[in-house]
Amino acid sequence: MDTLGKQIKALRKRSGLTQMEFSSRAGVGLRFIRDLEQGKPSVRLDKVNQVLKFLGHHLEIVSDHEPRTGPKSDRSV
Repeated sequence: MDTLGKQIKALRKRSGLTQMEFSSRAGVGLRFIRDLEQGKPSVRLDKVNQVLKFLGHHLEIVSDHEPRTGPKSDRSV
């Protein structure tokens, strides 16, 4: 959760919100935001999703076993 916490912290700061304002507006507790941003290894996924939804983001599960699909390059190799 450390990387996710850092990303959420950066998004919060970019939004110009304090942890207190952010927790209130996202509908979660201040303690949860602090734990999340500090990389606590066990946080509730439903609350993580709630915070991400407030920020206009979401979690996505991507398989390591299947090739990713995306824009193909026009460059020939």
